[in-house]
Parts: sequence; C-alpha cells; structure tokens
Amino acid sequence: MPVSNNDVANRIGKAQAVLKELGLTACLVPSSDPHLSEYLPERWQGRQWLSGFTGSMATLVVTQDSAALFADSRYWTQAENELAGSGIALVKIDTGASTLHIDWLAQRVGTGQTAAVDGMVLGLAAAQQLRSALDKVGASLRTDLDLFTRIWPDRPGLPNAPVVEHDPAYVGATRATKIKLVRDAMAACGASHHFVSTVDDIAWLLNLRGDDVSYNPVFLAHALMDAHGTTLFVAPGKVSVELAARLGADAVQVRPYEEAASALCQLNTNAVVLLDPRRVTLGLRESLPTAVKVIEAINPSVLFKSRKNAVEAAHVRDAMAQDGAAMCEFYAWFEAAQGHERITELTIDERLSAARAKRPGFVGLSFNTIAGFNANGAMPHYRATPESHAVIEGDGLLLIDSGGQYLGGTTDITRVWPIGTPSAAQKRDYSLVLKGTLALSRTRFPLGTLSPMLDAIARQPLWEQGLDYGHGTGHGVGYFLAVHEGPQSISKAIPDANMAMQPGMITSIEPGLYRAGKWGVRIENLVLNVPAPTDEPFGDFLAFETLTLCPIDTRCIDRALLRADEIEWLNHYHATVRARLAPLVAGPALAWLTQRTDPY
Repeated sequence: MPVSNNDVANRIGKAQAVLKELGLTACLVPSSDPHLSEYLPERWQGRQWLSGFTGSMATLVVTQDSAALFADSRYWTQAENELAGSGIALVKIDTGASTLHIDWLAQRVGTGQTAAVDGMVLGLAAAQQLRSALDKVGASLRTDLDLFTRIWPDRPGLPNAPVVEHDPAYVGATRATKIKLVRDAMAACGASHHFVSTVDDIAWLLNLRGDDVSYNPVFLAHALMDAHGTTLFVAPGKVSVELAARLGADAVQVRPYEEAASALCQLNTNAVVLLDPRRVTLGLRESLPTAVKVIEAINPSVLFKSRKNAVEAAHVRDAMAQDGAAMCEFYAWFEAAQGHERITELTIDERLSAARAKRPGFVGLSFNTIAGFNANGAMPHYRATPESHAVIEGDGLLLIDSGGQYLGGTTDITRVWPIGTPSAAQKRDYSLVLKGTLALSRTRFPLGTLSPMLDAIARQPLWEQGLDYGHGTGHGVGYFLAVHEGPQSISKAIPDANMAMQPGMITSIEPGLYRAGKWGVRIENLVLNVPAPTDEPFGDFLAFETLTLCPIDTRCIDRALLRADEIEWLNHYHATVRARLAPLVAGPALAWLTQRTDPY
C-alpha cells in the first residue's frame, strides 16, 4: 500500500537512529530475500516499506544523515513520483546490474568506519564486490544486522501456503530423473554436496509447486544434496505426510526451514560443496565450516530447467493457445465497449484476468498486469492503482503487458492498441519497434551463440533513427515457474559461457520505445529455440518458433516503413494465430480474431 512522505521520513529516521546507536556509518538495503528471488514475500519487502518506492527492483542506501535509492531507467519516472518530498534522493543507473550504489557507499564510509547489510539477503557475488570496495577505503562490513527487526513493528511472518506436487499430467521428467541429472553434474565437477537456495530451481528439481510468492508457483525452501539423498528445508506443516512419503521414495528428506544454516555448519570438513555465487547469500555461505572446500559454479538445475523437453514444449504450445483464446475474448469485449462503457486501466486488468481465469489449466497471473494509456505506457513497469490510473478515452496508444501461469506453461505478452486515431509519430514509433520484433523473430544463428550477441538485431531499426530503449530485449521464461528465468538474456549484459543458446530454451522478444510524458510502445512474443537444418558445413543452427498466439494490431503500422518480406512474415503469423485459436473461441471473440488476422 502507498505510504505518505511523513511515514517514509519517520521510518528513515528510525533507521538512522539505529545506525547511530550501533556506531554504523551506513546500511545497504537490497531488494532481495534469503533466496535472491525477484518477487519477494511480504516479510522481505523491507526496501519498499522503508523507502515507499513500490518498483520491484532498486537498492536503498541509508547513512546517518542521508538516503539514496538506486533505480534503472525502467523505474525513473515512477521513482521520481513516489520519492518526491520523502527526502530520499533518486540516483539514476543505466541497468539493474549497475554497481553504482557500491561506489556511492564507499565514498561515504571512511577509514575505520563500518557499513552494514543483512548477509542473509545479500548475494555472495554482490557481497564480494561490496567488501572489495570497502577494503579499498579502509572500511569494514558488518553482515549480521537485520535492520527491520528493530524498526518494522508489524513485519509479516513467513508464508504458510502448502507445498503440492506439479500435476503429473504436465510433468516433463520424473523427480528421480532430474535429481540424477543434477547429481551427475555435481560429480563431474568434483563436488560431494550441492546447496540450492533459489526457489524455482528447487521447485523444478523436485516437481513441486507452492504459493508463497506472488505470481510465482513456488515455495520458500533450501535444498542440500549429496551422493545418496536430498534434504529439503521447508517450514513445518507445509509438506503433508502423504507428500513427505512420496518424496522419501526418491530419497528426499524433509527438515524444518530454519535448520538449513545449521546443516551447512555441521558438514564434515572433507565435504566439497558446489555453490552458485549468484544464487546463494553471503549469510548461508558463511555458515559453512572454513575447512570445507567450495566450488563456485552455476547451479546445474539452472541449465537443465532452461531447456524444455518435447513434452514440456507441447504443453507450452497448448497453454499459449488457451492464453490467446482468453485475449480474443477480452479484446472483442474491449473494442465493442469503447465509447459505450467507462473503461479504465484498472478495468482492463480486471476483465483480462477474468478472461484468463476461464481457460483450462489456468492457475494465476504470472506478473502484475501493465495497462498503460499514453503517458503511462511510457513507464515500462507502470502499474495502475485505485489512487492513480487513466481512463481510456480520446486518441492515443494503449500498451498492455500481461501473462498467466498455467499448469502447462507460463505466458508473457505485450501488445499495443490504437485508441481513437493514432498520430503519424505514434505509427512511426510502433512500426520501428515492430521491425525490431520481426527482425529478431526471423533470425537464425549458430547453436551455442551467446544470447547477448542477439540483442543488437532487435535494436538496429531503432538505432538507425537514433532511438533506443533502456531494458533488455529478452529474458528466459520458466515452465509453470518464474516468468523471468536464466541463464539466457538477450540484452546488453556482458556475456558469459552459461548464456549460450540451446534447443528448448524459451525467451521473450520485446523491443520497445518510450517517450516520457507521451506514449510507450512494446511488442512482445515468447519464442522457442528449435533446430534450423542447413546444408552448409558450418555447424548446427537454431531458429525461433514463435509461441505466443495473439494478433499484432496493423492499424498502428506505417506501411511505408515495412518491407514486403516483413509483411509476409506478419501475414503468415496471423494465419497461424487464426488456425490455432479459431477452434477455441466463438461468437464475438471469433469475429474479432477473424478481423484482426486478415492479411495486411
């Protein structure tokens, strides 16, 4: 819930009082939990509670006499609005991977002084960077302070939703098969043990799902594997007796959530533990005995779960069809209701979510629906609220970014629709973004290409005109799991070997263009990496199969900007959308689908 500037100022004041009491110069507050999740349970939404900024990603630094929030370009407008009058300075960073907050902190902590952070929610890789920066200025880092135990009187407790098995009809591989895959990878790198904290990795590994985190069918847990068994650390009462017995049949033992750190502490000094420094916190890493050898490498499950097998891909295609049918129902209503009903950005969220809820296999949304009209669409992570939202009326562009969680897959789609008469400038922006979406969707590339290398293909039509966007072009997507998944990332990120594109990966393609205070454009589909046979002797190639099934509105196109081959691709895509969705809809939804998929 939104908080007043007075509330924020009072909370910051309490935090600063604790710093002075403990003799600390500053405290860093990341947007994270003990599992380094993107979406946080309420208990670990401390950065939002303390700063009043509701965006999903940012870092807050509080000193004894100041406070600063570090946010990337997706959130600048939102942060300026929400921080206004709070006394917290907004520091604009280029990307979410920026370490400017570390440099800013190091400049304000001198020799012999101490900064603090809760090590239980700070990633190991981030901790190494922070410590290095503080060492250079002669300062130290305290990692045992959970500031919110001192200043957040009504802090929520741990979520208690039950853990359930993923419906066997939708499981692509058995629990035993997945455990063996990971165990073999452990052995290959010489590890006797493997500790996992990331909740989507654990859910994938054990074919379990939960409801502890908004929009993600996961549960809070840690897992410790060795050559013979797996220990699942989860809150008591969340795993039924019957489920515990089925887990036991696969040598999975259930222990209380809070015992994870002590289990690490008790490992034999001869143990060799595989840890992913990007996916485990400093606090848990420091629970290991100093004599234990640690191998730092990516969690093998990250690589395995990113590569959907044929069974999973088939279910994803079905989920995409159901999602597309829901959108046909919604958009048929939306276009018919314009000019006859009062429609707001909130109405769009309600009606689109209701349409999805009717579809077979639907479980919930995969993220907050973004419905932004005109200037609101220029904020990539905008969210309408009862206190602040637009009515859909007049002329302009409406951006809708939404998605669903289905038992057979996770969806994420963005479309832009004309309201009234779009201007020539809006059509130009729309067409340039569309050209980027089409260019990357049609790309063939060598197997193993590092995903960031593909980013420029989607940006090139915009770059030609001196235009760009501040977010990545594509993120991995889970299988009835997180809507944002690694290791692949089509972005300006510095590549590493784990980002190699492999068959079965599902990735978004979503270039955009945002004119602050005016309008925003983003056109997003999900695509599947599939083999692209070639007769040439240059190795194996991959191509993208477009999974998302929903018309791309042609009324916003400036036809002069599209080539004949681009129009041909669009017409072929629309023919596929019509063929796949027509059997699933009827009446006004079918009529809308037919009209919007007519050849352009």
